[in-house]
Amino acid sequence: MNIKQVRSLDDQDRQSFAATRTPWDIPSERIIVEPLAEPSSDIGHDFISTYAVNPSYKKAPQYDLDGNWEMVQGGEAEQRIYQSWESIISVPVPGSIHQGLVQAGILNDPSFGEHADEAKMYSHQTWWYRCTFDIEDMALFASSRLIFEGVSPSCDVWLNGTHLGDHQGAFGGPTYDLGSLLQSSNTLIVQVHPAPLGNEWNIWESTVVFNCNYGWHYVNLPAVGIWRPVRIEAVPSVQIQHPFVQVESTAQAKQGEIHLAFTLASQQSSYKGVLYGEIIPDNFAGQSIKFQQTIQQDSDLSVQERLSLYDTRDVHLQLTIPDAHLWSPLDMGEPYLYRLQLTFIPDIPASADTTTKPYHLLIDQQEITFGLRYIEMKPLPSGQQADMYNWTLTVNDRAVFIKGSGWCTLDALMDFSRERYNHFLSLTAQQHTNFLRAWGGGIPETDDFYDLCDRKGIMVMQEWPTCWGSHARQPQDALEETVRLNTLRLRNHASLVMWCGGNETSTELDHPAIQMMGRYSIELDNTRPFHRTDPWGGSTHDHIVWNGWTPSYSFDYYATLDGIMLSEFGLASAPNLESVLRYMPEEEQQQWPPLPGKSFYHHLPAFDTRDELRILSEFADSFIVCDRLEHFVIGTQLAQVTSLRHKMESARCHFPDEIGVVTYKLNDVYIGVSWATIDWYGVPKMSHYFTQDAYQPLLASVLFNKLNSPHEDQSLPVYVLDDQGVLDDSWAVGVRVYDQQLQVIQAEHWQHEGKVPSVYPIGTIELQHAPLEKSALLIVSEIMQSHEVKCRTFYWLHFADRQGVLWNLPQTSLTLGQIRQSQLPQSHSSADFLYEIEVRNTGNVPAVGVELYSESQDIESAIFVASDNFFWLDAGESRWIGVIDTRLLQVKAWNSNTLHFNNVQ
Repeated sequence: MNIKQVRSLDDQDRQSFAATRTPWDIPSERIIVEPLAEPSSDIGHDFISTYAVNPSYKKAPQYDLDGNWEMVQGGEAEQRIYQSWESIISVPVPGSIHQGLVQAGILNDPSFGEHADEAKMYSHQTWWYRCTFDIEDMALFASSRLIFEGVSPSCDVWLNGTHLGDHQGAFGGPTYDLGSLLQSSNTLIVQVHPAPLGNEWNIWESTVVFNCNYGWHYVNLPAVGIWRPVRIEAVPSVQIQHPFVQVESTAQAKQGEIHLAFTLASQQSSYKGVLYGEIIPDNFAGQSIKFQQTIQQDSDLSVQERLSLYDTRDVHLQLTIPDAHLWSPLDMGEPYLYRLQLTFIPDIPASADTTTKPYHLLIDQQEITFGLRYIEMKPLPSGQQADMYNWTLTVNDRAVFIKGSGWCTLDALMDFSRERYNHFLSLTAQQHTNFLRAWGGGIPETDDFYDLCDRKGIMVMQEWPTCWGSHARQPQDALEETVRLNTLRLRNHASLVMWCGGNETSTELDHPAIQMMGRYSIELDNTRPFHRTDPWGGSTHDHIVWNGWTPSYSFDYYATLDGIMLSEFGLASAPNLESVLRYMPEEEQQQWPPLPGKSFYHHLPAFDTRDELRILSEFADSFIVCDRLEHFVIGTQLAQVTSLRHKMESARCHFPDEIGVVTYKLNDVYIGVSWATIDWYGVPKMSHYFTQDAYQPLLASVLFNKLNSPHEDQSLPVYVLDDQGVLDDSWAVGVRVYDQQLQVIQAEHWQHEGKVPSVYPIGTIELQHAPLEKSALLIVSEIMQSHEVKCRTFYWLHFADRQGVLWNLPQTSLTLGQIRQSQLPQSHSSADFLYEIEVRNTGNVPAVGVELYSESQDIESAIFVASDNFFWLDAGESRWIGVIDTRLLQVKAWNSNTLHFNNVQ
């Protein structure tokens, strides 16, 4: 009998996109590689010096225009182009107008108090930028182009009084061929247009920008400015355009078999010459190689094609990297990277006069970084389904559980420094978060973001900057340019594992804009999946906490929520108290409840337009009397942890039927009460450390059905999660149940020999019902091997009817002991802790929620990070904790004398 095979949504989408080609359709040519003893610091230097002895060959130069530009507000074009400027402000490029205004003392810090309202009016004004520069060797720039990598939201450009054109969209461009307009002394003027003004919940749909700063999220402060680099490039005689590396299978990756595709473009109707290449291990010690390939003119080009302004030729080569090192995701191996350096030496045309006058043939050199890895999306164990994507993400033939979080645009003021990215992404790796959803409220992320994710092994799903169906209303040419330019820019990054059309689009999923995105994902890439939107095709979002459910119900709901891929859920919480005090005026800091409409409300999600303060106060009241700012901070942070961690662990325990979970979210565009686990300043919340617990590669996880039902029996499954297969020989799992007197009322122990699968149900705890005062409060789970605790975490339950009980425990005492140089494994993935300090519980009962902190009074730099925090220490036990700085360190716990609350019950 003929049974028609079910086609997945992936296959159906791919057919509907009607792609006409891929980068790999050109027949390939195999080339031979040779060992390279000493890679050159200047790519192609050895090739040029040995092959191109003729002084006519020059490396095509570029002139970077980044730095401080002049800026003025308002005025007409004729005035700004031809007349002198007054009231000039210095503004950084790349950067925003607001950065320049703050530096000039014109604008107060927009992150403080209610100052963002004042800053917003500047977003809706016209700003003029001016840069003057000299070109020393004009002969080399006889053919040149001006390149802007990003101006928000739109602009007009003049060079030396000539209008080059206008441009809309923040994510790439404009680019202009300069011809004879470039001179030895130049003036470049850019008119940056105002952010659109109107209904601020959706006015951003009139252009293509990051939109989470347009009033619907945390801040109403549209970003305006030349926010990405600007440069002038001399156009080489033959250009190497968009080099791209791929492998066709895991087997090929392991053997080092790579495909290299690129386009050669020539201004002289000829691209004959020699291509030289080097492939160098970038972040590990290994064998470097070199190769060369002669490129001949295509014999079948027509005369008309040869006379076109830019002849192009697509090239597809195959070669083998010896002793291949594969790129692996975080906690699954090392993220090995290679650096490819290409140089093209064109033939000197026979007609060239190289004797009577200076003659320059400009040489192009390009460099990319790539990783050897192969991505597939395979069906779930239940099989392929027509209405679902294939969701099992495999990297190098190994299925990966997605331990994810949402990634928000880093800063409304457009501070996208590499240092800032590195801080947040190092904390991401410390959480064991291996997947970031760069969501449609943000940007096609920067080169620094992706380079750091490559190096830390953090996988990324990149959504295009659309939300809630905006793709159907945004300017289609600007949106298409965004997709095309950024696909070409990002496609070599090993960390990029998936494209997505945008955030929460429920209508017009067959719109031409979505079809365009899908088509480009094939025609310009064809190495990773594309999803029309998220959620879609099996993934889900959940925002039950904003729908009027009680906190107690919501905690249980998330603890038992199932789903193939829950890619957005969570609960907001306040930043740490020190962070809140950084943005609150002193006169408001002691006011509780906060004054309506003042600073605290200004830093709530959506400015409390959805009653967030009341909702979050109810969640905080589950843990502590919410009668002051300090209690609100701690109560909301505990509620956030309780909402997140149980679902995170449950999804891991149900792998591979559930293949991932993505919390909302990791970071913020602006400081305030939010869903983030790390606040805008870069300070980890409590949820950062419990995410680290829930996602750690080795974990003994206890699953709960209900968190506040002491009068009911519960059967609690216990799972061993061993992502890295480290358990062997003899090991044991122990679970202890404590009452509110910190007395053990139940204990279970399972001894095991040898290895187990990565997800292994090891037993069950039968928790008996009891009167509230005698019921379980805390549960500790741990894995022991060779008399050493390999991992430990703890849980709280039956807390809502005992408000404040977590601080009304038998007291213990803590001390800080020796300090030593860190013996923690140094990693390129996460923060390197320079020191370790011994934390000892010197009391007679366990220490619950042990926290290291700094007593620094300099709240402007109060970013304290430890290798672990909010952990459990048994009586008499000590532990070494990694820190970066040991000055003014203190320690406390929920039941230590260091922490006092006057109203606990």
